[in-house]
Amino acid sequence: MKKSERTRAAILAAAREQFALCPYDRVSVRAIATQARIDPAMVLRYFTSKETLFATVVDLDLQLPDLRIVDADRRGEVLLRHFLELWEGEGKQTALPILLRSAATHETAAARLREVYEQQVRVMVATVAPDAEVTRRAGLVSSHILGIALTRYLLRLPDVVDRSPDGLVADVAPSLQRYLSGTLDTVAD
Repeated sequence: MKKSERTRAAILAAAREQFALCPYDRVSVRAIATQARIDPAMVLRYFTSKETLFATVVDLDLQLPDLRIVDADRRGEVLLRHFLELWEGEGKQTALPILLRSAATHETAAARLREVYEQQVRVMVATVAPDAEVTRRAGLVSSHILGIALTRYLLRLPDVVDRSPDGLVADVAPSLQRYLSGTLDTVAD
């Protein structure tokens, strides 16, 4: 590996760790550089700004399942198991907690989370939901999954953390199933 590739990798590793520990606003280029054992100017040379570095760190593909090929009555379960795998399984995504933690306090991170929602989650839901209900259903799915992520992985509420993945699937998948393909109430907005 060339020296420039090692430097870039060191910066990214340090940034991931710093952003995992602290929200976006509390992470400095200087702290990242110190951890990577380089001059702060090198961070900016490789990534031009903290925003660009953050965007690189949280660039993620959720690799969402194709729900069209999943039995219609198992879609909620399959989707929840997929997200649990992304958060705590072998396919664990380090960018997810970073993005969720920072999105609550920083607009750049919130905008990136909305992009992931629009480009990945909404698109996935659109493959199985009626056109007129895609945005509503995608919003419900996302709010439920993000709520689980917030309480289980960031806030670490004991009653949610202590629940096994299978138990969580038993509790939550039916709601996701309804959001994806069940009847939704027709209360006017």
